[in-house]
Amino acid sequence: MNGEINRLVHGFAGDQGLHATDVQALAAILDADEPMTPGRLREHLGLTSGAVTACVDRLERAGHIRRVRESSDRRVVHLYYAADARVAARTYFRPLARAAEGAREHFTEDELAVVTRFLTAMNEELSLLRPPDGS
Repeated sequence: MNGEINRLVHGFAGDQGLHATDVQALAAILDADEPMTPGRLREHLGLTSGAVTACVDRLERAGHIRRVRESSDRRVVHLYYAADARVAARTYFRPLARAAEGAREHFTEDELAVVTRFLTAMNEELSLLRPPDGS
């Protein structure tokens, strides 16, 4: 499943002239509970400040995001998904959403609850793993 989703992500990235990491950044910006900042994006993606700056620059140039300076503190920058880019992403990934819904229809709510518990536990376990260098 991860491989197939990655294939779709790489296809979207290629179609949009982006890197796969840029698509991960877009997903993080879209899914954030509050306005995303470059610093939080760096932490989420595990990248250096320079790599995040390059990523944000590419996304902004391509029209996928916009940077907005906070009015009360001009040093704070929030990253927002551009409306037109959201439409492009939804259109591209709609088949993935339909496939997920089609798969869901094969399971009862109780079965889906077990799957959700497993995937949540797996994500928690994976989040504890770190490369040998400790980063």
